[in-house]
Amino acid sequence: MIKSMQTPKGTITIRDASLADAERFRDLRLFALQDSPTAFSADYETNARQTISFWKTRLKPAENSIIFVAEHDQELIGMTGIYKGDSSKTKHSSAIWGVFIRPEWRGLHIAEGLIELCCEWAKLREVEIVKLAVVSTNESAVRLYERTGFTVYGKEPNALFVNGRHYDELYMPRALMIRE
Repeated sequence: MIKSMQTPKGTITIRDASLADAERFRDLRLFALQDSPTAFSADYETNARQTISFWKTRLKPAENSIIFVAEHDQELIGMTGIYKGDSSKTKHSSAIWGVFIRPEWRGLHIAEGLIELCCEWAKLREVEIVKLAVVSTNESAVRLYERTGFTVYGKEPNALFVNGRHYDELYMPRALMIRE
């Protein structure tokens, strides 16, 4: 899947990540974990110790998951992933994870493009509902998800513990299709 977006800073390509992206993906992910530690349940220290083969494994194509990247002039500036439930009881749902845009590229609707591509991917797999979680203090991310059709249905108190402080997470679904 591939999508192009025009922004005031130039054309952005949103596409499936490939094995050739492994080093650039690793660099973006590590930057994201340092830049926005409360946005992820993963931590920088654990991920920084991983070998390049770990990152290649994460990017390998799979039937029930995919990572999308946003790219400008061969630089990865954004990313997200989505995975579909694989049991007969969960295959109707998917979860989006790891949404991140480099700070200098925020506000240009690139994250919306990533989210919409995730939803398109899910629809092609007959997913009925897409879910995500966001730390409650990340108001701009909450607004982003609301703009793209997600609504808050619950909150997990103290879901993350970062730098000596607890953070709540909001759970947000978006219905893609209703089975009758």
